[in-house]
Amino acid sequence: MSALTEQDVLSALRSCYDPEIPVNIVDLGLIYNIALVPASGEAAQPPKQDVTIDMTLTAQGCPEHVNISAQVKSRLEQLPGIRNASVNVVWTPPWTPERLSPEARKQLGIE
Repeated sequence: MSALTEQDVLSALRSCYDPEIPVNIVDLGLIYNIALVPASGEAAQPPKQDVTIDMTLTAQGCPEHVNISAQVKSRLEQLPGIRNASVNVVWTPPWTPERLSPEARKQLGIE
């Protein structure tokens, strides 16, 4: 088994949703950055990785921010090869509907 890639992380995060919007957080454009680094002191083969996610939400006052970031952390830590996951909720740049993927636009009826 090889080290996880950014695509592996994005695939896993497609199972995470904002409970108020029926589109996954990846297609909503909420994921800004993924940093995968080898876990220090790991002798396992393949070595485990730590992952840090920078993400935003559709609105700063989102009452679900704690639940969504906990969902992301939990999902990532279920991946084989991940030792620790941390989630940073950031507000810069602010989220706008332009970040929606074509699939999300279709799901939401935005053309």
